[in-house]
Amino acid sequence: MTTKPLSIDEFFTKLSTLFDARRNSTHGSIYLTQKRLTSPSSSQPASNPTPPATSPPVDAPFPDLNPSQPLPLIIRASNGKSKSHREQGEKIKISTIVQPDEVEKFFVRYAEVMKSGTSGLKKRDRSGRKKKEREKERKKEAKDGKGGKGEGT
Repeated sequence: MTTKPLSIDEFFTKLSTLFDARRNSTHGSIYLTQKRLTSPSSSQPASNPTPPATSPPVDAPFPDLNPSQPLPLIIRASNGKSKSHREQGEKIKISTIVQPDEVEKFFVRYAEVMKSGTSGLKKRDRSGRKKKEREKERKKEAKDGKGGKGEGT
């Protein structure tokens, strides 16, 4: 099941909707990924293919580390629903392709959406963890105290 990448404006609209849906539920996750798009055919329309630039030498160990021109990014977001939810149509997957000249503008807006989307998150409850650490310290101190300190010859 492949979905067509959205325009940047549509992506941000749906991402905001995804965060709002998460905020209104009691639990859930949103997964965000970003990576370099190395396949030029998927970022260009089929009607306007461009010939590949000079190909890197065959003996180059990692030819994609030094591309001849900046590569676009693909940004994906998902609500992380499981396979059973996918069958019910509850799984939401969105993506967009960001061209190199739009990256800075994209990430400014991305940061705004992320800040507004994560503002309603609850702080993690670490009280149980702190109690366990204190108990370990007390046991260690008690053990060290019984171990013969102060008993003299």
